[in-house]
Amino acid sequence: MPTITVEGFAPVEAPPDKRLVLTIEEDAGVDILHACGGNARCTTCRVEFISGEPDKMTVAEKERLAQRSLTGVRLSCQILCDHDMTVRAISRLAGSGRPDPGPKPQTTITPPAEWTTKL
Repeated sequence: MPTITVEGFAPVEAPPDKRLVLTIEEDAGVDILHACGGNARCTTCRVEFISGEPDKMTVAEKERLAQRSLTGVRLSCQILCDHDMTVRAISRLAGSGRPDPGPKPQTTITPPAEWTTKL
């Protein structure tokens, strides 16, 4: 099983192909935001890769990052845990002023994954 490490938290093992946002929240215990419910619309689940950044991304992630002119970050709701990764969680519930992290993301990538190369 892949090892996922969130900076400042203990490494966790993730079931292969579990969504990174769910691994960060459920397994690593990090209060990561996902205001749109993991649908590649809001960018609150963004992470910065320290190591292990995937070579592919969904078309939805690529489009959203381009629309927001975001570079150097990825959307954890659009990434599968299929290898070891180390990330920094950027947007967290603590200090955000939000009442909750957002609707729980589904277990499968939404919108349905259409893969492309990263930016």
